[in-house]
Amino acid sequence: MPYNFYAFMDRMKYIKRWSLMRSVREENIMEHTQQVALIAHALAAIENKLCGGSVDVKKCVLYAMYHECPEVLTGDLPTPIKYFNNSITGAYKDIERTACQKLLGTLPQELQEELSPYVLAETDSAEWKLVKAADRLSAYIKCLEERRCGNSEFEKAEKSIREDIMSRGIKSVEYFMNNFIPAFTLTLDELEHGVMD
Repeated sequence: MPYNFYAFMDRMKYIKRWSLMRSVREENIMEHTQQVALIAHALAAIENKLCGGSVDVKKCVLYAMYHECPEVLTGDLPTPIKYFNNSITGAYKDIERTACQKLLGTLPQELQEELSPYVLAETDSAEWKLVKAADRLSAYIKCLEERRCGNSEFEKAEKSIREDIMSRGIKSVEYFMNNFIPAFTLTLDELEHGVMD
């Protein structure tokens, strides 16, 4: 019997982000997910090695890998709509959970048990908080990229996302902002110059 889960996951590359914004470069949820997983791994490592934390690094990365998976069924609902009010936000979370359960149903039973803890993440966990911060950092990086290309469309988003990131009060996130984000404003020549010296 064929199973559809991974074919659904592969369709992430067709789902565009920032649908209400004019972008210099389009971004899909597959590339976004990879970036969030990379940043979540960094945040977990920073949290444990530099901030005295004890988060589960594997859980952080796997939560990040699956954090957008319901969108292969729902599409990407723009943030202003998703968070317009508590009723819409709550209803959308229910829809996302249902989508995750449907997706899990496209796996063999044994794999459902293996993936379920990551597809249906513990949203009150320290690991999930780092993934949500990584998600916002990814959005902030997108704003920096667009602004670097002269796109003022992302000016307000950049400011509000930065405020949201810093308001979280997570030391590993602040460390990432201070020590890694500045490099995202550099050109390739500037990045390479630092490596070659």
